[in-house]
Amino acid sequence: MVAPLSWYLFLGAALFGIGFFGVLARRNAVAVLMGVELMLNAVNINILAFWRFVRPDDPTGQIFSIFVLAVAAAEAAVGLALIISIYRTRRTVNIDEIDLLKH
Repeated sequence: MVAPLSWYLFLGAALFGIGFFGVLARRNAVAVLMGVELMLNAVNINILAFWRFVRPDDPTGQIFSIFVLAVAAAEAAVGLALIISIYRTRRTVNIDEIDLLKH
């Protein structure tokens, strides 16, 4: 038995909401990146759910999902590199204390 589409969409919406809350509520830059990753994974769940229930014979949903995973991996690598660089100069990863562009 396959779960209905609405269950997958609810799961995706819940994960997206948790990730969105994590981005808005956290002050630690690493936690913000984790929230963004959670939101991207929620998008992947929705893409694959629609692919499975609307056009399972067309590989477009899988291709989009792989593309989103590649973008998420690149975002994580670049984001962590930026955080490490900022930590080396400012000795903090608190978003409120990072004001490099204000000078």
